[in-house]
Amino acid sequence: MERRKLGGVSISRLGLGTMTWGRDTDENEAAQQLQEFVEAGGNLIDTAAVYGDGDAERVLGGFIGALVKRDQLFIATKAGVSFKDGNRQVNNSRNELISDLDKSLSRLNIDYIDLWQIHHWDATTPLEETLSALDYATSSGKVRYVSVCNFNGWQLARATTLQNPIFGKAAITSAQNEYSLLNRKAEDEVIPATGALNLGFLAWSPLGRGVLTGKYRGGVPSDSRGASPHFANFVDPYLSERAKKIVECVCVVAEGLGYSPLEVALAWVRDAPGVTSALIGARTGAQLRGILTVEQISLPETMRQVLNEVSIN
Repeated sequence: MERRKLGGVSISRLGLGTMTWGRDTDENEAAQQLQEFVEAGGNLIDTAAVYGDGDAERVLGGFIGALVKRDQLFIATKAGVSFKDGNRQVNNSRNELISDLDKSLSRLNIDYIDLWQIHHWDATTPLEETLSALDYATSSGKVRYVSVCNFNGWQLARATTLQNPIFGKAAITSAQNEYSLLNRKAEDEVIPATGALNLGFLAWSPLGRGVLTGKYRGGVPSDSRGASPHFANFVDPYLSERAKKIVECVCVVAEGLGYSPLEVALAWVRDAPGVTSALIGARTGAQLRGILTVEQISLPETMRQVLNEVSIN
Protein backbone atom coordinates (compact mmCIF):
# COMPACT_ATOMS: atom_id res chain seq x y z
CA MET A 1 0.00 0.00 0.00
CA GLU A 2 1.28 3.45 -0.91
CA ARG A 3 2.31 5.67 1.99
CA ARG A 4 2.20 9.42 2.36
CA LYS A 5 3.93 11.87 4.66
CA LEU A 6 2.28 13.06 7.85
CA GLY A 7 4.64 15.34 9.68
CA GLY A 8 7.92 13.43 9.76
CA VAL A 9 6.45 9.95 9.38
CA SER A 10 4.85 7.91 6.61
CA ILE A 11 1.34 6.57 6.94
CA SER A 12 -0.73 4.37 4.64
CA ARG A 13 -3.03 6.24 2.28
CA LEU A 14 -5.86 4.12 3.65
CA GLY A 15 -6.44 3.99 7.40
CA LEU A 16 -8.38 1.30 9.25
CA GLY A 17 -11.21 2.67 11.39
CA THR A 18 -12.40 0.79 14.46
CA MET A 19 -15.69 2.48 15.39
CA THR A 20 -17.61 -0.82 15.34
CA TRP A 21 -14.99 -2.93 17.15
CA GLY A 22 -16.22 -4.50 20.37
CA ARG A 23 -19.84 -3.83 19.47
CA ASP A 24 -20.93 -4.71 15.92
CA THR A 25 -17.56 -6.30 15.09
CA ASP A 26 -16.48 -9.06 17.46
CA GLU A 27 -12.88 -9.81 18.41
CA ASN A 28 -12.43 -12.59 15.85
CA GLU A 29 -13.58 -10.39 12.99
CA ALA A 30 -11.51 -7.47 14.29
CA ALA A 31 -8.41 -9.68 14.45
CA GLN A 32 -9.00 -10.79 10.87
CA GLN A 33 -9.39 -7.17 9.76
CA LEU A 34 -6.17 -6.09 11.44
CA GLN A 35 -4.19 -8.94 9.92
CA GLU A 36 -5.62 -8.32 6.45
CA PHE A 37 -4.87 -4.62 6.71
CA VAL A 38 -1.28 -5.00 7.92
CA GLU A 39 -0.55 -7.72 5.35
CA ALA A 40 -1.80 -5.32 2.66
CA GLY A 41 0.79 -2.77 3.82
CA GLY A 42 -1.45 -0.55 5.94
CA ASN A 43 -0.25 0.94 9.21
CA LEU A 44 -2.68 3.73 10.21
CA ILE A 45 -5.24 2.49 12.76
CA ASP A 46 -7.82 5.07 13.85
CA THR A 47 -9.81 4.66 17.05
CA ALA A 48 -11.24 6.81 19.87
CA ALA A 49 -11.84 6.69 23.59
CA VAL A 50 -15.58 6.95 22.99
CA TYR A 51 -15.89 4.08 20.50
CA GLY A 52 -17.86 1.36 22.23
CA ASP A 53 -17.24 3.19 25.51
CA GLY A 54 -13.59 2.17 25.28
CA ASP A 55 -14.17 -1.33 23.92
CA ALA A 56 -12.64 -0.53 20.51
CA GLU A 57 -9.38 0.50 22.19
CA ARG A 58 -9.46 -2.56 24.46
CA VAL A 59 -9.92 -4.92 21.51
CA LEU A 60 -7.11 -3.27 19.57
CA GLY A 61 -4.86 -3.33 22.65
CA GLY A 62 -5.35 -7.08 22.97
CA PHE A 63 -3.87 -7.61 19.51
CA ILE A 64 -0.71 -5.54 19.94
CA GLY A 65 2.19 -7.84 20.63
CA ALA A 66 0.08 -10.97 20.28
CA LEU A 67 -1.08 -10.50 16.68
CA VAL A 68 0.99 -7.63 15.30
CA LYS A 69 4.12 -5.84 16.44
CA ARG A 70 3.79 -2.38 17.93
CA ASP A 71 6.14 -0.89 15.35
CA GLN A 72 3.92 -2.14 12.51
CA LEU A 73 1.17 0.27 13.55
CA PHE A 74 0.67 4.01 13.57
CA ILE A 75 -2.06 4.31 16.20
CA ALA A 76 -4.35 7.34 16.20
CA THR A 77 -6.95 7.84 18.92
CA LYS A 78 -9.18 10.68 20.08
CA ALA A 79 -10.25 12.31 23.33
CA GLY A 80 -12.85 14.71 24.64
CA VAL A 81 -16.16 13.03 23.68
CA SER A 82 -18.18 10.73 25.92
CA PHE A 83 -21.70 9.41 26.42
CA LYS A 84 -23.05 9.97 29.90
CA ASP A 85 -26.62 9.06 30.80
CA GLY A 86 -27.15 8.32 27.10
CA ASN A 87 -26.25 11.84 26.02
CA ARG A 88 -23.25 12.78 23.90
CA GLN A 89 -20.99 15.23 25.71
CA VAL A 90 -17.94 17.18 24.53
CA ASN A 91 -15.49 18.21 27.24
CA ASN A 92 -12.08 19.51 26.21
CA SER A 93 -10.97 20.63 29.64
CA ARG A 94 -7.36 19.83 30.46
CA ASN A 95 -8.49 17.51 33.24
CA GLU A 96 -10.88 15.53 31.04
CA LEU A 97 -8.47 15.22 28.12
CA ILE A 98 -5.55 14.01 30.22
CA SER A 99 -7.84 11.55 31.97
CA ASP A 100 -8.94 10.24 28.56
CA LEU A 101 -5.32 9.97 27.48
CA ASP A 102 -4.30 7.85 30.45
CA LYS A 103 -7.31 5.59 30.02
CA SER A 104 -6.56 5.16 26.31
CA LEU A 105 -2.97 4.17 27.01
CA SER A 106 -4.16 1.62 29.55
CA ARG A 107 -6.79 0.12 27.25
CA LEU A 108 -4.43 0.03 24.28
CA ASN A 109 -1.71 -1.47 26.48
CA ILE A 110 1.00 0.71 24.93
CA ASP A 111 3.54 3.23 26.19
CA TYR A 112 2.75 5.98 23.71
CA ILE A 113 0.16 7.01 21.13
CA ASP A 114 1.39 7.96 17.68
CA LEU A 115 -1.33 10.52 16.94
CA TRP A 116 -3.55 11.92 19.69
CA GLN A 117 -6.52 13.90 18.42
CA ILE A 118 -8.98 16.32 19.99
CA HIS A 119 -12.24 14.70 18.87
CA HIS A 120 -14.42 17.79 18.52
CA TRP A 121 -14.50 21.54 19.09
CA ASP A 122 -15.69 22.57 22.55
CA ALA A 123 -17.09 26.10 22.70
CA THR A 124 -17.39 25.97 26.50
CA THR A 125 -13.69 25.44 27.24
CA PRO A 126 -11.02 28.06 26.47
CA LEU A 127 -8.99 26.85 23.50
CA GLU A 128 -5.75 27.66 25.31
CA GLU A 129 -6.69 25.23 28.09
CA THR A 130 -7.52 22.52 25.57
CA LEU A 131 -4.23 23.00 23.76
CA SER A 132 -2.25 22.87 27.01
CA ALA A 133 -3.24 19.19 27.23
CA LEU A 134 -1.52 18.61 23.86
CA ASP A 135 1.66 20.17 25.21
CA TYR A 136 1.53 17.94 28.27
CA ALA A 137 0.89 14.85 26.18
CA THR A 138 3.95 15.34 23.99
CA SER A 139 6.33 16.65 26.68
CA SER A 140 5.49 13.65 28.88
CA GLY A 141 6.36 11.23 26.07
CA LYS A 142 2.85 9.75 26.08
CA VAL A 143 2.14 11.07 22.58
CA ARG A 144 4.32 11.54 19.47
CA TYR A 145 2.04 13.76 17.33
CA VAL A 146 -1.12 15.76 18.05
CA SER A 147 -4.07 16.71 15.90
CA VAL A 148 -7.67 17.92 15.85
CA CYS A 149 -10.87 16.46 14.40
CA ASN A 150 -14.08 18.09 13.19
CA PHE A 151 -12.78 21.67 13.53
CA ASN A 152 -13.90 24.17 10.91
CA GLY A 153 -11.45 26.39 9.04
CA TRP A 154 -11.06 29.23 11.53
CA GLN A 155 -10.94 26.86 14.49
CA LEU A 156 -8.17 24.84 12.83
CA ALA A 157 -6.21 27.98 11.88
CA ARG A 158 -6.52 29.40 15.40
CA ALA A 159 -5.37 26.17 17.06
CA THR A 160 -2.46 25.74 14.67
CA THR A 161 -1.33 29.34 15.14
CA LEU A 162 -1.40 29.05 18.95
CA GLN A 163 0.60 25.81 18.77
CA ASN A 164 3.60 27.36 17.04
CA PRO A 165 6.62 25.14 17.82
CA ILE A 166 8.86 28.22 17.80
CA PHE A 167 7.40 28.93 21.24
CA GLY A 168 7.86 25.38 22.48
CA LYS A 169 4.33 24.27 21.67
CA ALA A 170 3.27 20.85 20.38
CA ALA A 171 2.60 21.52 16.70
CA ILE A 172 -0.73 20.47 15.19
CA THR A 173 0.07 17.79 12.60
CA SER A 174 -3.23 17.18 10.85
CA ALA A 175 -6.97 17.66 10.69
CA GLN A 176 -9.58 14.91 10.45
CA ASN A 177 -12.97 15.71 8.93
CA GLU A 178 -15.75 13.97 7.07
CA TYR A 179 -15.18 14.00 3.31
CA SER A 180 -16.87 12.13 0.49
CA LEU A 181 -18.77 12.65 -2.74
CA LEU A 182 -21.85 13.16 -0.56
CA ASN A 183 -20.17 15.67 1.75
CA ARG A 184 -17.57 17.99 0.26
CA LYS A 185 -17.84 20.74 2.89
CA ALA A 186 -14.19 20.21 3.87
CA GLU A 187 -13.23 21.74 0.53
CA ASP A 188 -14.70 25.11 1.56
CA GLU A 189 -12.26 25.90 4.36
CA VAL A 190 -10.58 22.92 6.00
CA ILE A 191 -8.65 21.39 3.09
CA PRO A 192 -7.43 24.82 1.89
CA ALA A 193 -6.36 25.52 5.48
CA THR A 194 -4.43 22.25 5.81
CA GLY A 195 -2.67 23.05 2.54
CA ALA A 196 -1.76 26.58 3.64
CA LEU A 197 -0.62 25.39 7.08
CA ASN A 198 1.28 22.36 5.75
CA LEU A 199 -0.88 19.90 7.68
CA GLY A 200 -2.07 16.42 6.80
CA PHE A 201 -5.75 15.73 6.14
CA LEU A 202 -7.49 12.52 7.20
CA ALA A 203 -10.88 11.88 5.60
CA TRP A 204 -13.45 10.00 7.66
CA SER A 205 -16.50 8.31 6.15
CA PRO A 206 -15.17 8.49 2.57
CA LEU A 207 -17.97 6.14 1.48
CA GLY A 208 -20.67 8.58 2.57
CA ARG A 209 -21.55 6.57 5.69
CA GLY A 210 -21.83 3.49 3.48
CA VAL A 211 -24.39 4.97 1.09
CA LEU A 212 -21.91 5.31 -1.80
CA THR A 213 -21.49 1.53 -1.96
CA GLY A 214 -24.92 1.44 -3.59
CA LYS A 215 -26.36 -0.88 -0.95
CA TYR A 216 -29.24 1.51 -0.18
CA ARG A 217 -30.45 1.97 -3.79
CA GLY A 218 -33.39 -0.37 -3.24
CA GLY A 219 -34.12 0.56 0.37
CA VAL A 220 -32.46 -0.04 3.73
CA PRO A 221 -31.05 -3.59 4.03
CA SER A 222 -31.87 -5.27 7.33
CA ASP A 223 -28.18 -6.02 8.03
CA SER A 224 -26.92 -2.52 7.20
CA ARG A 225 -25.88 0.36 9.45
CA GLY A 226 -28.97 2.20 8.28
CA ALA A 227 -31.10 -0.45 10.01
CA SER A 228 -28.99 -0.49 13.17
CA PRO A 229 -30.27 1.35 16.25
CA HIS A 230 -26.73 2.70 16.74
CA PHE A 231 -26.32 4.17 13.25
CA ALA A 232 -29.77 4.74 11.71
CA ASN A 233 -29.72 8.47 12.47
CA PHE A 234 -26.12 8.61 11.22
CA VAL A 235 -27.01 7.20 7.79
CA ASP A 236 -30.44 8.78 7.27
CA PRO A 237 -29.25 12.28 6.17
CA TYR A 238 -27.54 10.65 3.17
CA LEU A 239 -30.65 8.95 1.86
CA SER A 240 -31.89 12.19 0.25
CA GLU A 241 -32.85 12.80 -3.38
CA ARG A 242 -29.57 14.65 -3.97
CA ALA A 243 -27.64 11.68 -2.57
CA LYS A 244 -29.54 9.27 -4.81
CA LYS A 245 -28.45 11.19 -7.92
CA ILE A 246 -24.80 11.07 -6.84
CA VAL A 247 -25.00 7.37 -6.00
CA GLU A 248 -26.52 6.62 -9.42
CA CYS A 249 -23.68 8.48 -11.10
CA VAL A 250 -21.11 6.55 -9.07
CA CYS A 251 -22.78 3.29 -10.10
CA VAL A 252 -22.81 4.26 -13.78
CA VAL A 253 -19.13 5.22 -13.67
CA ALA A 254 -18.31 1.98 -11.85
CA GLU A 255 -20.15 -0.12 -14.42
CA GLY A 256 -18.39 1.63 -17.27
CA LEU A 257 -14.95 1.08 -15.76
CA GLY A 258 -15.59 -2.44 -14.51
CA TYR A 259 -15.15 -1.40 -10.88
CA SER A 260 -17.47 -1.56 -7.90
CA PRO A 261 -19.23 1.63 -6.68
CA LEU A 262 -17.22 1.30 -3.46
CA GLU A 263 -13.93 1.35 -5.37
CA VAL A 264 -14.96 4.39 -7.39
CA ALA A 265 -16.15 6.42 -4.37
CA LEU A 266 -13.13 5.53 -2.26
CA ALA A 267 -10.57 6.11 -5.01
CA TRP A 268 -12.10 9.56 -5.60
CA VAL A 269 -11.47 10.56 -1.97
CA ARG A 270 -8.12 8.82 -1.59
CA ASP A 271 -6.64 10.68 -4.56
CA ALA A 272 -8.38 14.02 -4.05
CA PRO A 273 -6.06 17.03 -3.68
CA GLY A 274 -4.88 17.51 -0.12
CA VAL A 275 -5.94 14.11 1.25
CA THR A 276 -3.24 12.25 3.19
CA SER A 277 -5.30 9.19 4.12
CA ALA A 278 -8.90 7.99 3.79
CA LEU A 279 -10.25 6.11 6.82
CA ILE A 280 -12.18 2.96 6.02
CA GLY A 281 -14.36 0.84 8.27
CA ALA A 282 -15.77 -2.64 7.85
CA ARG A 283 -17.95 -4.94 9.94
CA THR A 284 -16.23 -8.14 8.78
CA GLY A 285 -12.90 -9.28 7.40
CA ALA A 286 -14.56 -10.18 4.11
CA GLN A 287 -15.88 -6.64 3.75
CA LEU A 288 -12.43 -5.24 4.40
CA ARG A 289 -10.88 -7.46 1.73
CA GLY A 290 -13.42 -6.04 -0.70
CA ILE A 291 -12.46 -2.51 0.28
CA LEU A 292 -8.71 -3.11 -0.07
CA THR A 293 -9.11 -3.95 -3.76
CA VAL A 294 -9.22 -0.18 -4.31
CA GLU A 295 -5.43 -0.18 -4.05
CA GLN A 296 -5.32 -1.81 -7.47
CA ILE A 297 -7.13 0.98 -9.28
CA SER A 298 -7.08 4.68 -10.07
CA LEU A 299 -9.78 6.77 -11.71
CA PRO A 300 -9.31 8.31 -15.15
CA GLU A 301 -9.29 12.11 -14.92
CA THR A 302 -12.39 12.36 -17.12
CA MET A 303 -14.34 10.22 -14.66
CA ARG A 304 -13.10 12.25 -11.71
CA GLN A 305 -14.40 15.34 -13.45
CA VAL A 306 -17.82 13.78 -14.01
CA LEU A 307 -18.04 12.89 -10.33
CA ASN A 308 -16.84 16.37 -9.34
CA GLU A 309 -19.59 18.00 -11.34
CA VAL A 310 -22.46 15.82 -10.12
CA SER A 311 -21.45 16.10 -6.46
CA ILE A 312 -20.51 19.73 -6.15
CA ASN A 313 -22.00 21.27 -3.00
